[in-house]
Amino acid sequence: MLLLLKNGRIIDPGQGIDKVTDLLIEDGKISKIAQAKGKKLDNCAVYDASGLVVTPGLIDMHVHMREPGQEHKETIETAALAAAAGGFTTILGMPNTSPAVDNRAVVEYVLNKGSQAAVHVLTTGAATKANEGAEMAEIGDMISAGAVAISDDAFPVQSADLMRMVMQYSCMFDVPVIAHCEDKTMTRDAVMNEGITCTILGLRPWPRQAEEIMIARNIALCELTGCRLHIQHVTTAGGVDLVRQAKARGLPVTAETCPQYFSLTDEALNEYDCNAKCCPPLRTRDDVDAIKAGLADGTIDVIATDHAPHAVEEKEVELPYAPFGMIGLETALPLVITNLVKTNVLSLADAIAKLTIAPAKVLGLKSGTLAPGAVADVTIIDPDAAIKVDASKMKSMARNTPFDGAELTGKVVATIVGGEVRYGDLKVMV
Repeated sequence: MLLLLKNGRIIDPGQGIDKVTDLLIEDGKISKIAQAKGKKLDNCAVYDASGLVVTPGLIDMHVHMREPGQEHKETIETAALAAAAGGFTTILGMPNTSPAVDNRAVVEYVLNKGSQAAVHVLTTGAATKANEGAEMAEIGDMISAGAVAISDDAFPVQSADLMRMVMQYSCMFDVPVIAHCEDKTMTRDAVMNEGITCTILGLRPWPRQAEEIMIARNIALCELTGCRLHIQHVTTAGGVDLVRQAKARGLPVTAETCPQYFSLTDEALNEYDCNAKCCPPLRTRDDVDAIKAGLADGTIDVIATDHAPHAVEEKEVELPYAPFGMIGLETALPLVITNLVKTNVLSLADAIAKLTIAPAKVLGLKSGTLAPGAVADVTIIDPDAAIKVDASKMKSMARNTPFDGAELTGKVVATIVGGEVRYGDLKVMV
């Protein structure tokens, strides 16, 4: 089967391509990027991409799919549908499920369910058994079963000695350790960022040092072990500086942030909105500016969502009792375009790179590119379309977003996975 996308602005940061031309897809693979000329191709579906941007399929390397065990929040199937609606063709699941993704059987379960989903579903393996931080999980067995990284997300390993062993063992398999950086002794019962807003609202504080101390520790362990370290959801100016210094020393450290951390401050909790309660918490305007600077200068490699769905009733409680997290798969791209591209923090090509080739490189994937022969994962975007976020119409089972009702710029027109349109309605050329 042939599929031709005509006259789109093709942006492929991995190849340094940014031009208006055509993209030909054949048998689920990228055939070529070139203006189609001559006789009409037989059995070819031709779509008009004029005025649109055609990119490699977006990759989200930080998603909570909740399955197995928490299917009342989200399932692998619905997370994948939300991903497709958000322009993502590949998602990486975190291991904090019930049971945890801490052994071969659960890795295989997730991957088997994911093989039937709308997008490519990958999984991490837990750093420790049952996410308890006491004993290293079966890392080698999980990697041989298909896990592409090891992570302590949501249950950060507190023991430096144990984290060292996790890194040393992961290094043997050349997979990254994806680290949630939080000193739990400093965040007991904490609700939001420590600062003036927290004081006014009378809520338990979450000091930025809880994040920065563990970033520094994990960087030191990275230097000790040589393990590739990926730091999740950086939120503070100090955290950005620590990553910047590590890179300057040539350490194999990468980092991500999430749209909420460059779009909102802790003042989003002024009305006690439980949907704005996330982990780590929203910070201050100075931190937001530092995050944007880190994105602009390359300190922060990746934009991920930390998609964290919860049932409606779980968030409809007093703020201290609400679970942390917000959904993000379906709002990420418009938030990036609105708050980074339209404000000239990043060019559109640089923003696309942080959503495609950068996470692919961190995870050692062959995706994130439109190179000939690559799997035809493609996202088609209208970067100038005005949208209004409507949580009630999202593909995710969850509704916990503080952006409900927000007016943003940037729309996913279509998502193509393996050469098949999995989301959207492309305009057929006559």
